Amino acid sequence: MTLSNGNAASLTAPTPAPEDAASRFAVTGNAVVTGGAGTLGLTACTALLEHGLQGLMILDMNPSIAKTDINSLRARFPAAKIITAKVDIADENAVDAAFAEASSVLGSIDILCCFAGIVGCADALTMPPSQFRQVLDVNTTGAFICAQAAAKHMVAQGTGGSITFIASISAHRVNYPQPQVAYNVSKTGLLMLKNSLAAEWARYGIRTNSISPGYMDTILNEGEGLQGHRKIWAERNPFGRMGVIHELSGVVVLLASRAGGYINGADIVVDGGGIVF
Repeated sequence: MTLSNGNAASLTAPTPAPEDAASRFAVTGNAVVTGGAGTLGLTACTALLEHGLQGLMILDMNPSIAKTDINSLRARFPAAKIITAKVDIADENAVDAAFAEASSVLGSIDILCCFAGIVGCADALTMPPSQFRQVLDVNTTGAFICAQAAAKHMVAQGTGGSITFIASISAHRVNYPQPQVAYNVSKTGLLMLKNSLAAEWARYGIRTNSISPGYMDTILNEGEGLQGHRKIWAERNPFGRMGVIHELSGVVVLLASRAGGYINGADIVVDGGGIVF
């Protein structure tokens, strides 16, 4: 492993401090957001665009489910180039093709946010190994495939970049009351993946971090069958409630902006304090 020496010619050398807060938290360049058609992914895309993102590829298994919302983003941010790609992130050839398209159409890849993932609740005693493998293949291996593809472009550009994985409090604590061993393991793996890439790629000016959300009030956590779960999740949190989607956006912007320029290898928990129990 090669480390940067931090000299003035290095991509890891400090840059002059922006004069105002708006400049410090400005988001520049272009981003790829995996799982970008989902509720949390779309909210992150909106926040990045609000802070100045110039180009965006929304990479999703089914981007058409958010066609109306994506068109609304195009109307709201006409100066930004917004494209989509239908991709299985566990397919490295499809991922490489999508990132090549993003680089060609947008001009560069400067930011990657990995929201794509699957859950799957099953008792460990009866869970088919194939299901376990699938969750890890998407959540952990898929995140690595995307990070590797993004990093190759960032290194070739010589401009550095920011990679943010969406981990989970499931990487820190066993969920209750639902059993989801595969998901928990897959998100724990993301934390070490983040650490390893942060160490290896810092010399290229690439910062690699993760966010660990708590229980967020999204469509994935709705439905009559989850009312009992939602009550438990809220009662076991100091805030007495689940998080709302926009409460994740600030950290996404921080890690993508110059304000996060010395944040590397970090995991930021956004869970209302649930992790303290």
